[in-house]
Amino acid sequence: MKRERLRGVNLGGWFSQVDCIQEKDPEVFPGIIRHVETFLGTEDFKRIHDAGFNHVRLPVDYFNLFEEGSLNPKEEMFALLDKAIKEIQANDLDVILDLHKCPGHDFHLGCSQEQPFFASADARKDTAKVWAFMAERYSGESRVMMELLNEPAATDSLIWDKVKDEIFWAIRKHAPKNTIVVGSNKWNSAREFKCLTPLDDDNAIYSFHTYTPVTFTHQGAAWINDPFFHIERPWPGNYAAPEEGGKTRLDVEYGLWDKARLQASIQNALDFRAKYDLPVACNEFGVYVQVKREYQMAWMRDFMEILRDADVGYSYWNYKNLDFGLISKGESLHQNLKQYDNPERLDYELMDLLAKG
Repeated sequence: MKRERLRGVNLGGWFSQVDCIQEKDPEVFPGIIRHVETFLGTEDFKRIHDAGFNHVRLPVDYFNLFEEGSLNPKEEMFALLDKAIKEIQANDLDVILDLHKCPGHDFHLGCSQEQPFFASADARKDTAKVWAFMAERYSGESRVMMELLNEPAATDSLIWDKVKDEIFWAIRKHAPKNTIVVGSNKWNSAREFKCLTPLDDDNAIYSFHTYTPVTFTHQGAAWINDPFFHIERPWPGNYAAPEEGGKTRLDVEYGLWDKARLQASIQNALDFRAKYDLPVACNEFGVYVQVKREYQMAWMRDFMEILRDADVGYSYWNYKNLDFGLISKGESLHQNLKQYDNPERLDYELMDLLAKG
């Protein structure tokens, strides 16, 4: 199924990772309902559309929408999600509805420990139940795509390759016509496409994420404790190898990194596309906003050129806040960054680069 090349942004921090938003500005956090009502709105969707984007990726954490244990839907939250999806589409944008965290799987915790989702049939049944409700609810929305799980973090990619089939068909049963987005293992690594097999379904997009090398894109990130990630690195650059004793399951790429190596890092995804004649897209990428500006923008220019030359669609992480935002509001750590020195606190330079595709 041929569609227009995806060009969009993520809306993280709205129905997902709300705890991260609260942590940044706890004194003014209004509670989750009021947060969802006020964090984003029609003016944001109009801005995204008018900039030249054609879709948004909308992450949701299951526990924000379903009761823990019973998995009964929270109707007040679903009413807000219904409203969000309608307003987004009213601004001529497609929606990727992304299950960001599911029962038994948290991509962030997956950085340090194996997630029970991959071994627990009960967790996967609960995830199928979550998707059955959402898929049926939005199956009539032709512009809503459904992404089965954000950044699976199985130790063995062959395990994820089997599990992804299970969840895919749980969605397809209730949403026979919607496009389904399928990611690769190890945080949607392009490299892991070597272990990914296509589904017997012609209405799917296969997704990878690129924060490669993560030792560059996440340098200085407060949520990563490993000292190897707290070293200033230029782009391009030749990065020293880590010392023994790292404490993360994330890749610690080192050596010479430049545009050519960055391009090579997504080759497995491109080979998958060529072999099976199936669409692929990069549905997350970015550089932590505290990285030295000239390095951040050099990486971004290189990667956007790579995507454009390869005709690969994309969703930038992130539109607002969460340390990668085109907009930063209420993030005291980033208060004095020059790119946000305007009334909208909007990084116009980066947004223009992204919108040009």
